[in-house]
Amino acid sequence: MFEKDMRDLMESIVPISRFNKGEAGKIFEEVAKSGTKIVVKNNKPICVLLDPKKYTELMDMIENFLLHAEAEERMKSSEPSDLLAIKMS
Repeated sequence: MFEKDMRDLMESIVPISRFNKGEAGKIFEEVAKSGTKIVVKNNKPICVLLDPKKYTELMDMIENFLLHAEAEERMKSSEPSDLLAIKMS
């Protein structure tokens, strides 16, 4: 498992020099296939490239998390009298 994760991580790394060599189109194709690439400069990550579908999924997850956290906070600070009873048929 660890070896596969490491291999996936290594394959997701893109040196910025590839952009300088005019390989942007190829890199974007790789992002479309894999979903993610990490651009590094001087062996340090400087950018993460995501395909649009993966980006949308990530933004939806963050929004859902924030809504859940807000609902939890409201439930903690509410009294039973603040809640509405709903009859299920």
